[in-house]
Order: sequence, then C-alpha cells, then structure tokens
Amino acid sequence: MDRDVQVTAADIARLGDVGRAAVSNWRRRHDDFPQPVGGTATSPAFSLGEIKEWLLGHSDGKPLPAREWLWQDLRAGVPEEELADLIADLGAFLVYLDREDDDWAALSATDDAAVAAVLPERVLAACAAPMQNPPPPKCLIRDRLPLLRRVAALATEDGAKETFTFLRERYFELHSKRMYATPEPVARLMAELCGPSPEVVLDPACGSGALLKALRDRPGNQVRHLLGQDADEATTRLTAAHLALHAATVRVSHGDSLRQNAFPGTRVDAVVCNPPFNDRAWGYEELTADPRWEYGLPPRMESELAWIQHALFQLKPGGTAVVLMPPAVAGRRSGRRIRAQLIRRGALKAVITLPLGSIPNMAVALALWVLRRPADSQTPDHVLMVDTSDRPEDFARVAAAAWARFEAGAGADEPGVSRAVPSIELLDDDVDLTPARYLAPPSADLSPERVTGQRNRVADFLRLAAELVPTVESAPEPKDLPMVPLAELLRRGMLTIHHQSPVRPGEPSEVADGLTVLTAEDVVDGTPPTATTPDVAVQHEIIVRPGDVLVPNIARRPVARVAGEGGPVLGLRLSLLRPDPALLDPHFVAGFLSGSVNLRNYVTVGSRAQVDVRRAELPPLPIEEQRGYGETFRKLAEFEASLRRVATLGEDLIQLISDGLTHGAVRPSTEDIKNTEHTENTENDVKEKP
Repeated sequence: MDRDVQVTAADIARLGDVGRAAVSNWRRRHDDFPQPVGGTATSPAFSLGEIKEWLLGHSDGKPLPAREWLWQDLRAGVPEEELADLIADLGAFLVYLDREDDDWAALSATDDAAVAAVLPERVLAACAAPMQNPPPPKCLIRDRLPLLRRVAALATEDGAKETFTFLRERYFELHSKRMYATPEPVARLMAELCGPSPEVVLDPACGSGALLKALRDRPGNQVRHLLGQDADEATTRLTAAHLALHAATVRVSHGDSLRQNAFPGTRVDAVVCNPPFNDRAWGYEELTADPRWEYGLPPRMESELAWIQHALFQLKPGGTAVVLMPPAVAGRRSGRRIRAQLIRRGALKAVITLPLGSIPNMAVALALWVLRRPADSQTPDHVLMVDTSDRPEDFARVAAAAWARFEAGAGADEPGVSRAVPSIELLDDDVDLTPARYLAPPSADLSPERVTGQRNRVADFLRLAAELVPTVESAPEPKDLPMVPLAELLRRGMLTIHHQSPVRPGEPSEVADGLTVLTAEDVVDGTPPTATTPDVAVQHEIIVRPGDVLVPNIARRPVARVAGEGGPVLGLRLSLLRPDPALLDPHFVAGFLSGSVNLRNYVTVGSRAQVDVRRAELPPLPIEEQRGYGETFRKLAEFEASLRRVATLGEDLIQLISDGLTHGAVRPSTEDIKNTEHTENTENDVKEKP
C-alpha cells in the first residue's frame, strides 16, 4: 500500500462481512484488536493495515468480501485528491470490458508491459462511441496493472455495471457532503412526467446522473442520447462512465450550465433538472443580455428562474421540462412578472407539491414545475395544480395520475389533491403558484354529519374530563414534607437509573433496526413512541417496562410520566427510573418529580429546566401512604391526557366548522339567525325610546 488510510467501525464490519455490533464485541473480547489511531472516543478510526492483518489472522479460513477489500486498496493506493480520477478511469476501463470482453481476454494474457502500452488507447476507443470525446485515462499505467486485473476479475464475477456501481457508491459515501442524488421515487416521477417518447434528454445540473438514468431505465423508453452537464469535474467523469455502462449514447460535460452552456445549439425533447437553490452568484451581471431570458431577466436573488428559462431554451417546440424547485419560488414578489409571462405564453403546465421528506435533508416541501416550450400560438387556458403533501406513501402515483388526466383532457380535479386552474385565476397581483392555495378540501370532509359527530365527541370528552378531576381534602396540619434526595434512594437500592447513549458516525450499535423508540418529545407531549431505529441512532437496547418513570433531561417545566406499556427502546435525553414497587410507588415518584417543589433542584437554562434527577427530592413516606398519593397523581395524569385530547378534538372541530361555513357545505343554524334578529330588534327598540 502507498499509504495507510483510516477506517471506521462500519468499514471494518464490511471488510469482515459482519454486523457493526460484532465489531464492538471484537474490541471488548480480543486483547490484540488494533487500537484506534484517530477519530474520537465515541467514533474511533483505525489503521487499515492493522485491521487487514488482524482480520486475516482471525478469519479461520472464511472468505472475505473481495470488492470491499478492493475498495479499501483503491483508497490506499492514491492520494485522496486523486481518488476520483482513479475511480473514473476504472469506470472507463469497465466500459471497455463491457464492450470488448474478448479483446481484454486476449490482451490480458500478455505481460504487464505490453498491456500498459496499448490499454489506454483501447479504453479510449471503446468509450468514444457511448461517451463522445471522453477524457484520456490518467491512471491506466503499468504500475496499476495488478489492480486492474483484480477489477477485471471482479467484473467477470459480478458484471461490469454492478462493479462500477459499487465503486461509485462507495466514493459517494466517502464524499457524502459534496455528492447528492435525487431520490429514486422522485426521479422516476420526473421521468414519467416527461412523456412516453423523448429521444434526446438533457440534465443541465446532472450531479450523479440519477435523473438521466431514471429516463433511460423507464420501461418502453425510446431514449437515444443522454446529455448532461455539471459544475463538479469529479462528479462529471463518474457520471459519464456510469451512464455509458447503461448502453445509451452519452455526453456529459464539465462546467456551469448558466455561465458555460455546453449545448447552446442543441434542442432536446426533454429536460430534467434538480438545480442548485438560493445561488446568489449565478452570473446575474455577465448574463444580463443573454438570449435565454425570453420571459424576463431573472432577478439577482432568483437563480431558480434562471434555471427554469435555461431548461425552456434547450427544448424543441413541444418539448417538456421537469424542474425541482423550492416552494418560495412560487410566491416571491421579485419573480411575479416572469411567472406571469410563463402562464400567459403557455409555458407553465403544472406545479406539483411533494411531501415533506420526499427529498432528504430539506426542511421544506419542494415542488416540481412542469413546463413545455410552446409549439404554436395557441395558449393553454389552464395550469394543473397538485398537492401531494398528505400522500407520502403514494405521492408519485397520485401526481402521475393527475398529470395523465390533465394531458388527456379528462378532468384533473380531485378535491384536496389536484385541480386544473384557469390561467386568469392565477394572474392576480401576486401570481402565487402555490398549489394548496387553489385546492378545496374534499367535500366529504365537510359534511354536516361529520360536523355533528365531531361536536358530539368533543362534548363527550368534556364530560369525561370533568369526571376525572381527583378529589382532595385539607391537610389537618399544613406543613412542608421532609425530603430525601433521589441519590440517597438510589444508594439504598430502592430504584435504578438508566440513560441512553447516542451512536456516532462509524460506531457500531447494539440495537437492531426497526424497533420503536420513545423520545423525550414523546414524554413531554404524552404521546406513544413516534420514532424507530436506525432513524434514531441509540447505542444500547434499554427496553422500557410498565411502571418505569421517564423524565426528560431538558423541559420547559418538570415532567415525569409512568410507562403504561412496555416495549419501546429508551431514547436520547431521557432518564429512566425503575423503582422497586415494594418500596416506591411509580406514580408517587412521577408526581413529586413533576411538582414545582423540585424546581429548586434543577438548573434553569433560559426558559428551560435542565434536569439532573439525582438532585430531585421525595418525601420518605411509608409505601401505603405513597400509594394514596400515587393514585391521586395517576388520576391527575389521566385528567391531563383527557384535556390534551379535548384540545386536539376542539381544534379539529373549529377548523371543520370554519371550512364548512366558508365552502358552503354547512350554514349557520336557524336558531342562531333568529337569535341574531331578536338581539338586533331589541337594540333598535331601546334606541327608539325617548
């Protein structure tokens, strides 16, 4: 190896073909397991050379995954800044293997000097057809021939496409902060919205090539040419090789599409794009007079409208563009003139709001804008508005179905989901293109029967809540109760305290995936568990049992709740108290920990209390007396839960009646109208008296 790189626990698990928990066990059980050489205490890093030696010595003849070992050898074989070039050249080599397998079989039988002399030229020739002007390979040299032979052997076993997909994915994982791929469900939806038969397609900000590949992989596609451009050179080369291995003519160019358009004279059937958002340096000054701005000069702070017009510029008449946009573009005042022009000239066909979370790491719900370059002077008089916010499970199907109905002229209106909005309705002073603004809620949701049923439910819960208020009586001699710190009860063995630890990146977890996790927010809100592993990365499988007392470590007011049901894993920022039921009543403990009497024992940070449960205090009462307190505290907890339920139902009822009145599904009762008339007549009579 040229250099000894560092590997994480996750890397070690892959090299050993085991789970991450096994690596943690190895570290505890084997004294000769290598010591960390970097990282942190919670996320250590190890020497690759030492780990490989240890794994080989402890494998007991078990075959180890060849491709994982190859990947780590690639990392160790070149400086970090050259790794992208090496992976890209291996991609070109795999394109050659995929297309000229017989030629490699004959060539590889010769010595390394002979192979190195002709291989770069043959790889370049094999890549020229699918890639169009590929860059000459830099890394296919004699010194790396043993590595190339390993790659070829792996491709023989797994396939050239699968081998490069693996290497590319590992590289993207290593550089996850700079590499981004549009999620597959969104990519497939964008491909479907482009129509059934585009032959030449373009992505001017192609990144990893996910959108182009979705078009290429769509069943029944007729794609002949994939065109792409990206500002990141390493990404460009990797994407070119990846797409070339999927048998379409590919041309992927390096450069900023707005400033250095690689296809200025090319017109395509479809454009798909997930452009950079909120780019303040997109080229406003130097591109002011650019011919692409047919619908108006994009404002300095509206780079997204520059990408919209760039996409339209590249289309043939009648071609379709699907562009991913942040929601603010639909309503910013600075962009309303361009939005109005897109509508008036028939370029904007649809706006589709995606569910929050469909694009990871985005705090807002993004939208797809579907555009079409006008083919004639006829201007469409409707724009399709679709909101899939409430359909996270099947948003792609819902959006595609609404688009298909709209395109077929079969009526796209579905209450609460989609509507073909007349263009004139959009062309007000704001030209706001937010779909939810134009969609009526489903009419069935506003029925008088539902309003009456919801009203009766609220009334029933109010009656039930009143019955849950516990009765108390005056103490014969009011006085402060003597208190004992919880730490003392812990020392006496009357309870135990448990805390959860987070999992750091690269650190193994002992917890299986798919388990429910009780979070601090769940305890504060009094709700069932809302999270699962591994979305919440916890270190230990601490299972909550019935009767456990749960205390958030930070809260606006002291909170403690008794677990009614067991099963979930303890989440982060929680203290779990497990009292001995023969000595401590759980509801008694939770009640006093929630009381303001313990505020003096907590540290206040701003408007929140930072809770150290060991400093909390309880009165040392006999267990029989504790149970009396505990029963009252339990009733208070039920009363609180009932009030929360009433509040939720009441908010729903308010919104339901308001929507029913404003949408005409219900009207004020005759009794209310009569009472209003009676009140007005009475007031008039009073005014007329002398």
